[in-house]
Amino acid sequence: MEFLHFFTNLDTQLGSMIAAHGNLIYLILFSTVLCEIGFLPLFFLPGDPLIFITGSFCKLGHLNLPLMMGTLIFASFLGNLISYKIGAIIDKNIESHQYRWINRTALNRTRNFYKKHGQTTLFISPFIAIVRTFAPFLAGVSKMPFNKYMIAANTGTSVWIVTLMLAGYFFGEIPFVRQHMATIILSGLAIGITSIVIGATFSKRN
Repeated sequence: MEFLHFFTNLDTQLGSMIAAHGNLIYLILFSTVLCEIGFLPLFFLPGDPLIFITGSFCKLGHLNLPLMMGTLIFASFLGNLISYKIGAIIDKNIESHQYRWINRTALNRTRNFYKKHGQTTLFISPFIAIVRTFAPFLAGVSKMPFNKYMIAANTGTSVWIVTLMLAGYFFGEIPFVRQHMATIILSGLAIGITSIVIGATFSKRN
């Protein structure tokens, strides 16, 4: 419940953190975006609302927009790199060991999918909560060519960050948006979870 309270009141919570930590907030936000993209267990971190609200604080003059935007884009770059490398390491272990729990058919389907649609997936995935954490990892497991991966993944996350920050900068102070922030945040999370469920269901049926 405490996490949910923090998650749905990021506008007030972030303001308190800026007041308490000053310029250290850049490092805190950098770490949050890096960890959400780079490490699977941290998929629940609130990337979308955090970036949006950060944009609104830039509008108020509490944060520097170009510096904040560059900081988060660099964080997403490192997150994409780490997630891909972890996936690639796991793929090597899968190839060298006959794990019973590995579904080889599903693995091959994933690899074929990334060969055909990997770049499009990586460009779109940052805009979908949870999916943006798993897509880079699966690209590594699927042996997607590194150069193609980095171009697609970093283009997607850069567009995602710039879009959300500018949206927060220009629309974050609109009363309707601020009054319904919790609904917007939870809706984004619900879309991400729904995408995972639909994908898993479709996979099982096929």
